[in-house]
Order: sequence, then C-alpha cells, then structure tokens
Amino acid sequence: MNIGVIGAGSWGTALATVVADKGNIVKIFDVDADHLKRMEEKRENIDYLPGVALSDNIVIVYTTEEAIQDADVVLFSAPAQHFRSALKNALPNIKKDAYIINVAKGIEKGTHKRMSEIASEAFAEDGFDRMDRYVVLSGPSHAEEVGRKLPTTVATASQNEESAKVIQDLFMTDRFRVYTTTDVVGVELGGALKNIIALGAGISDGMGFGDNAKAALITRGLMEITRLGLKIGAKAETFAGLTGTGDLIVTCTSMHSRNRRCGILMGEGMSPEDAVKEVGMVVEGMFTAEAAYELAKIAGVEMPITDAIYKVTTGEMKATEALISLMGREKRQEQDYPSDN
Repeated sequence: MNIGVIGAGSWGTALATVVADKGNIVKIFDVDADHLKRMEEKRENIDYLPGVALSDNIVIVYTTEEAIQDADVVLFSAPAQHFRSALKNALPNIKKDAYIINVAKGIEKGTHKRMSEIASEAFAEDGFDRMDRYVVLSGPSHAEEVGRKLPTTVATASQNEESAKVIQDLFMTDRFRVYTTTDVVGVELGGALKNIIALGAGISDGMGFGDNAKAALITRGLMEITRLGLKIGAKAETFAGLTGTGDLIVTCTSMHSRNRRCGILMGEGMSPEDAVKEVGMVVEGMFTAEAAYELAKIAGVEMPITDAIYKVTTGEMKATEALISLMGREKRQEQDYPSDN
C-alpha cells in the first residue's frame, strides 16, 4: 500500500517504520522543512527518534500534496491542537476511498472536541463523509520502543469494524500486535486524559512521594476517566483495556513519557512554562488539562484530580496545596461512578 504520514515527530516516524518494514511505500511530511532535510541526509530522525535507521521504503517529501497523492492510507501524527488545521489542509487531496488514521491524543482547547469529532466536522465541511474510513490507533506505546522493535500492543478503533480490521492488518507484525474495537469515544478519552494523570504522577515523583501515592493517583485517575467516559457514551470495558489502563500505566511510570517528565520538573519546583521548555517537545497533557477541566464542568462530572492538576499547570495552585486539597476531601465509598446502562 501507499502510505502518507503527516507529522515527522517520534511517533509518526516510529509508525512509518513499522509499515515500511512490511514492504509498504511511506511518504512522510512535516511542517519543519529543516527537520525533514536532516532526516533525508542522515536517514534517521535525529531530532526526535535517534538511533532508528529509516527504511529505504520511507521517502521524505516537502509538501502535504506529495505525501498524500495516491495514498491508500493517510496517517496524521500532528499534535492534537493542530489536528484540525492539518486535516482541513490535506482533505482536498486525499482520495475518496483512502483510510484516514489519527494517532494524536488530546482534546481541542476551546471547543472541547475529541479528534473524531473534529474529523467529522471537517468531513462535513468538505462535503464527503469519511467516518466509515476514519480509524484511531492508540495504546501503551512509546515511539522509542516501537522504533527499536520491542514488543508493543495497541488497538485500532473505528465506527466501521471492517476499517479497524484493515488498519489492524496493515500494522500487525510479530513485534507489534493490534486489537480492534468500535468504541472510538472510549479509546480517544483514555488516550487524552491519561496525559493529565501522568502529569500528576510526575509531580508526585518530583516532590519525592513514593509508590503508594503514585498508585493512588493512577487508580483514582482511572476512576475519573471512566466516570467522564460513561457520561458521554464510552464503554466501561474500554477503560480496563489497552487504551485505558494500559496507556495510563505506561505514561505514568516511564521516563519516555513527556508528560511525566514535565510533571517531575514541576514537582521539583520548576514553573510550568519552564518545565515544558526543558522537555523540548509537545506536552499534550498541559493543553488537555484545561480542555478536560472545562469539559467535566459542562458534563457535570466530578474530577478532583484533573481539577487539581489543571490548577497546578496554570499556577493557580501550588503542588503542595493540590496534595492537601485531594487528601482532605470528604470520605466516600470507592466505587462511585455510574453504570453505563
């Protein structure tokens, strides 16, 4: 198949490597032309995924049109806050029967939209409904490990089960296992909101707290994610799977996680702005915290950990104050989210 990749960061490059190694031709584009030149010259993404050689099947191109011309599959690996513009820019040149994959994990600021909601709006404006060929790929997967061909398992989600299976087959290898689901809402929420909890886990680590505190943050954070998910139509079992619990664990515990590293810096006393600069790449949780905080208010869902982390990221609350507010909440029963019936 011919694959077009929009976004040459670590994750876009790692996924390009997976499908290129299976014999597919992959054309990869990024808005940073200098970055692309370095990739082309070195045959390696030295900026974001060093140490992973690019297959001969990966072609560096310098325009969106070149990347997606005649592509059977177009994969968007742009940051969540830029997905809308990247998709709208590309749509006029995407074949009507092409599959569109999105791997960005986040909620759009201002609109509080998930990525599939943004896609649906863009398709409507373009005059052609492509949702049956729109697929989300998500799960516990650091680009650094995928690029090195370490065992990884993810899931593809689409409202059309057959489309999810096509992309499952495209990516499936003996080192990259793929499951399918039709719960797009649950997969997107799990992938977006875990970044907020990872910020919290990092802050906890940076403040010198132990495993007990981090385990509590992860577990109660999952409860919050599930509570909001059920309210807006996700399935409870999704949050117990790869794109829920799995993604949450890997992002909250690994130093590959930008969100956790950013949280550690804040927990050590660095300002949110300086922490993001130090990480040097997009920290999606910083944007998603604001969007999720507002979405929870709109949905009428209680999310105290998300609230506290959002206030820490904006400087409204210090990390020590957030701890006091969370530990001092009224006592309650543990299983407190509604059923999804």
